[in-house]
This record gives sequence, C-alpha cells and structure tokens, in this order.
Amino acid sequence: MKKKIVVIGGGTGTYTILTGLKKHRELDLSVIVTMMDSGGSNRIIRDEFGLLPTSDLRQCIVALSSEKPSEIVRELFTYRYSQGTGISGMTFGNLFMAALTDIYGSQEEAIEKTCEFLDCQGKIIPVTFDNSQLVARYSNGRQVLGEHLIDEPTESENKGLKIVELDTIPKARANKKAIDAINNADLIVLGPGDLFTSIIPNLVVEGIVEAVNNSKANVMYIVNLTTKFNETNGYKASDFVKELEKYTKMGRINICLVHKDGDFPKEVLERYIEENAFPVEDDLNTFKEHSLRVVRGNFISDTVYEKAKGDNLRRSLIRHDPDKLAKAIISLL
Repeated sequence: MKKKIVVIGGGTGTYTILTGLKKHRELDLSVIVTMMDSGGSNRIIRDEFGLLPTSDLRQCIVALSSEKPSEIVRELFTYRYSQGTGISGMTFGNLFMAALTDIYGSQEEAIEKTCEFLDCQGKIIPVTFDNSQLVARYSNGRQVLGEHLIDEPTESENKGLKIVELDTIPKARANKKAIDAINNADLIVLGPGDLFTSIIPNLVVEGIVEAVNNSKANVMYIVNLTTKFNETNGYKASDFVKELEKYTKMGRINICLVHKDGDFPKEVLERYIEENAFPVEDDLNTFKEHSLRVVRGNFISDTVYEKAKGDNLRRSLIRHDPDKLAKAIISLL
C-alpha cells in the first residue's frame, strides 16, 4: 500500500518539495495549499476577477505535473507577462484558471480541470474556499491586514518587528477534502516556506489544527534555510518550531529536517545580508521542550534562482534541493 504524505504550505518552498517527491511513484501525495495570497498577480485575481488567489495552486500544479504534458505547456503555465497595461506581472497559468472558472462557473472545478490537463501526480487541495484575508498583530500592538503587506510591509513601524499573532478575517473554514487528507495521512510535512505567509496561514483556518493534532501521522517540519527580515528576523531553528507549536499543540512536531553541511555561495549570502536575512542557526541540540528527532544534512540546491522578468515580488535566491529532501523524507518512512 502506498504511503500517504500530506504537504501543507504554499509558495516556492512547497513547489520545491513536491518536485522531488512526485518522482517516487510509491507515494500517495496530497498538498494542502494556502489561499490567503494578496500580492502581485493575486491582487488582480482577487480584485478584478473576484476569485480566490491562484498563484500557489498554479505552482503546485506545475510541480506535480507529469511528463505527459509537453515542456512547452509547463513553461506556458509559469510564463509571466512583463508588458501590457493591467497584464504585466500576471502569469499565463493564473489567467488560464480564471478562464476555466468562467467557463465552468466554479473555481473548484477549474482547479480540478487544470490538474487533469497537466496530469498531476497527486491531489491539490485548497485549504479553504472562503474569501478571507490574513491579519497580523505585531509586538508594538499594530495590526496589518493582507498577506502582501505582512510579507512586504510598507509601514516603516512594522519593518523588522516580531509578529505575535496571526488570524483570518473573516474566519475561514477548512475544505473538507483537506481534513480528510490529514485524517488519512501517514506523514504530514510542514514547510519549507515563509512561516507567516505560507505555512501558518493554513493552520489558522478553522478545523486544520484540530485535524493535525488528532491525526496519527508523524508531523515533520523542514526548517527554512534563511531568516526573513519582515517575518522571522533573528529566528533560530528552535524559534521556528516553537512558533509553529503556538498554533498546534506542544510536541506535535516530532521530526525536523535542518540544513547543516554545505555553504551558501558567497555572492548569494552577500545579497541576503543586504536584505537583513541570514542563514538559520541550528540550535536544536538545546531544544528541551519535548522529544524531537532532528535529521541534519546537506539539503541545499546548487542552483541560484533569479526572478522572472515582470515579477515584482521578492523571491528566494537559494533553495532546498528537491531530490535531497525527497530522499531524506522517504528514508524516514
């Protein structure tokens, strides 16, 4: 019987891990995707089309697509327009799904049809179909509404401050398919990805944490490679785990994958430092809150990623290696 792995997240981190895991046909893969994005092309999708955000879904669909669709099709889905009033910054894949929603009258059905078209090797499950926004409360008491402004704040007062609470407005309810996937999982994987804009947004949807806490599956967290100034400034590996356990019960995360060996390319590290971002320090040897299995290794990719033309959002330059992550995860199964 295939082992059931449920990945919870969104963004490039989730894309990375799915790219590696889909190569292993002995796995039954599902991904629960955040639906709170409000920046870049998703702002247009929400404001102009009246739809829920599709960028994280699109990335997961491309990551899980089989070799059956041609490479041209996959490149089309990631193509980002760099010219044109109102269309610059949009991706072909987002527009494709918006068109299918108009044709079928249902965004849920449009997602399913897109998965069929790209022959996805796994289930892609929006965490909710409720139209909600993230709201973050900072250590200075200020609140910020909207994922994009949390990810890249414009208010100087909030830059570099600690986020102490995250929630949704209005309250979002979990997609039943997400609950079912968690209930049947053998392993639940959180991350890698932005803590407060890709991972925790799933956990504040009503019903998700309860399902995770009641599941018999092991819960694994893949620690980020670097801190992020606007979200996790100064965080060590244990801080990421503790923050996640504010939203799940203490001790629910029982496995951690953390990058240990292998240096960042010097030129990349210098660019991160300019953004007040630094490699995450592994201090999990001192983690005494509960029993935690820590798997260390060289999980870094040799590829240095650059933003696509027309992309105005900040992206990770250095990422985990999909195959190294997949190998480590499968060894734990």
